[in-house]
Amino acid sequence: MASPHRSRTYRMVDLNAQTRAVQRQAAQLLVDGFRDVAPRAWPNLNVAETELRALLEPPNIARGALDDDERLLGWIGGIPQYYGETWELQPLVVDPVRRREGLGRALVQDLQACVYAEGGRTLWVGADDESGLTSLADVDLFDDPLGRLQQLKARTPHPLGFYRGLGFVVVGVLPDANGPGKPDILLAKHLEDR
Repeated sequence: MASPHRSRTYRMVDLNAQTRAVQRQAAQLLVDGFRDVAPRAWPNLNVAETELRALLEPPNIARGALDDDERLLGWIGGIPQYYGETWELQPLVVDPVRRREGLGRALVQDLQACVYAEGGRTLWVGADDESGLTSLADVDLFDDPLGRLQQLKARTPHPLGFYRGLGFVVVGVLPDANGPGKPDILLAKHLEDR
């Protein structure tokens, strides 16, 4: 059976300027998008709406990709740190049925431009491994974290390859961040042209 035609056109928008219906879609995307990979992150709509409300507060950034029917296809957030020099990318989510169409890449590029315009020069992201999808899972990272990082490997669907493909580099790991054997892998990207 052929899949229905889906428009690949979308526009980037500030989620703060969108309707409550679009903002509710953003919260629901957090629940649906992370259900399988990080179920504790946003386990229900109330928790997701709290996260979204925080990201809608200045100076944070919340950007989304809307299709022609005003349906939110994905969204991304940015949180300033270190006096606005460094920003955390948190979260990035794309509708599960629209993945692998370049939306995630487009959202990250849009956020990078917004962060740079705000004076940010470094963007970082934590790529949690709660599901055992990297070589850093289920091992004692306190024993030799730098040695383990040098041997880091990941399986799909872990986001490590996605972020590396966008120019992010692994800069560290937080052992047991999500419980024993469930680290957070830290990646960063310099936003200035060198």
